[in-house]
Amino acid sequence: MTLSVSGLVSQPLDFEHERLASMPGQIPDVGALAPGRKGAAVRFGAVLDAVSPQANAAFVTLEADGGFSASVPLAAVADQALLLYALDGAPLPEEQGGPVRFLIPDPAACGTDEVDQCANVKWLNAIRFSEERGRDVRPSTLRAHEELHEAERRARSGKGGA
Repeated sequence: MTLSVSGLVSQPLDFEHERLASMPGQIPDVGALAPGRKGAAVRFGAVLDAVSPQANAAFVTLEADGGFSASVPLAAVADQALLLYALDGAPLPEEQGGPVRFLIPDPAACGTDEVDQCANVKWLNAIRFSEERGRDVRPSTLRAHEELHEAERRARSGKGGA
């Protein structure tokens, strides 16, 4: 698993499990910040420090396996988001959204309607920084949201995920 971080950054980087685990800003138990969640995470701010977004970077586009993507304002998630990457000392399993999951414990704390539960992106493989909003396929209705999760279940059922 490699998480690629690129776009309007001074230092594009790839992050493997070991690199995420060795970064500052570790959260050994995300359940303390996001009740009901399990695993270890690193604060998104640590990734920001590593890649140094350029001054004109206003959005982050979160791209996942399977073609899902969400684009959210950088300022809204910079201090709120986590990268969940481990469970019980091993890489986060696919069934939990791994190997990396972008997690915002409280989307309301971001202070904008542009960040919602669907910005908690499972199977994250790339983060791109840009001046303008990037590709965003988040559902806009409850029915579309339900259909998205049903399609994910069907697609993952052949791989042992649910």
